Amino acid sequence: MTIAVDFDGTIVEHRYPAIGKEKPFAVAAIKQLIDEGHRFILWSVREGELLEEAVKWCEERGIMFVAVNRDYAEEKKENNEHFSRKLKVDLFIDDRNVGGLPDWGVIYECIHHRISFERYYSQVEHPVPEPRRKKHWWSF
Repeated sequence: MTIAVDFDGTIVEHRYPAIGKEKPFAVAAIKQLIDEGHRFILWSVREGELLEEAVKWCEERGIMFVAVNRDYAEEKKENNEHFSRKLKVDLFIDDRNVGGLPDWGVIYECIHHRISFERYYSQVEHPVPEPRRKKHWWSF
């Protein structure tokens, strides 16, 4: 599967233009999925030096992308009259998804088992929250 992944807010906490702290298990999940044969493309609004910093940050942690902001590494805007910023991937992982970004353990499970988030969520038992007890005016 070819997967596009955002950087800020997805792999790391959103601190743009700085690089935030790693989101829990993001690097481990991506590396495991790459080991399982999935191809990752970094898909980011970062450009120039800021993009290079993000790629370097990932490479230092063992994440090697097949391409950055394009479908394949050799693709060049000037060499391709049909160049499009729209990637041809099977899946996008981005913190701006409707409903937000699930944690990386859930993302890994969904991709590894090739199930939708909806199906995953319906199979997981969810604890029922304790009902709130009304406080009396004399309670502190």
